[in-house]
Amino acid sequence: MNHRVDVHQHMVPEPYARRLRSHGVDAPGGRPLPAWSPAEALELMDRQGIATAILSLTTPGAYLGDGVDAASVARQANEYGAGLAEAHRDRFGFFATLTLPDVEAAIAEAEHALGELSADGVTLLANSRGVYLGDRAFDPLMRILDERAAVVFVHPAELPGPAIEGIPPFAADFLLDTTRAAFNLVKRDVPRRFPRIRFILAHAGGFVPYAAHRLAITVFNDTGRDPNQVLEDFGGFYFDTALSASPAALPSLLAFARPGHVLYGSDWPFAPEPAVAYFNTWADDAAIDHGNARELFPRLKEAPRA
Repeated sequence: MNHRVDVHQHMVPEPYARRLRSHGVDAPGGRPLPAWSPAEALELMDRQGIATAILSLTTPGAYLGDGVDAASVARQANEYGAGLAEAHRDRFGFFATLTLPDVEAAIAEAEHALGELSADGVTLLANSRGVYLGDRAFDPLMRILDERAAVVFVHPAELPGPAIEGIPPFAADFLLDTTRAAFNLVKRDVPRRFPRIRFILAHAGGFVPYAAHRLAITVFNDTGRDPNQVLEDFGGFYFDTALSASPAALPSLLAFARPGHVLYGSDWPFAPEPAVAYFNTWADDAAIDHGNARELFPRLKEAPRA
């Protein structure tokens, strides 16, 4: 029976794939662009017990160096995601793609996607051209997302520095990128200044659950804030299990995260199906699989479970 709600599944529409290749992006994050179609996604979901997938673009997102181009890419991707969600109401949702570091365009697209398109939330990359979430330049967007009590899916991007030969970015750099974003969000007090935003950190939050006390002491040294309060902020993020529900990592995540804040994620199609199946073995828990997500996304509470 399909029951899982997958908050970390990617779509690769052909127009977007062509746009990436035209800019020389053939392997985002070190993974070759996979073949993808809605039909293939639904088949994978049925095999892996996934009732609903909330789709998103992965890195590099919409911004490929041209703000006008980014607005067009984001609008096209979001209209496509909305069409899938409308055609398969119980099977697909989507996180809208925005245009950071172009803040004004990102605000316009967020309002369109969360309003007219009924997006389930938005995707923000951990860093946009080297500027990390939490930067004050992004506050106007955070204000809009807070007003709408938006869900923000934080996905890693490539680090703003050279990759190390033989270590593809998805293997380790992605985890660091997410950790940097979480650190900056907490240090800049974003969860408390914009308390209605619900942030989901991809891949179990990178290193956050395992280094949270070290990170909290660093924030204390830099700001003088109470370390216990800082730890509350780190634990208040949501975390998905994509490529992270191992017998070593999952107990640490569950010990750290606030109850109800761990969500199922597959990372398909960038994670091949054998990897999805492997991690599903360890994340077979009703709350993680679907219960927590149905609380975060109320529209899914009454969705039929195929």
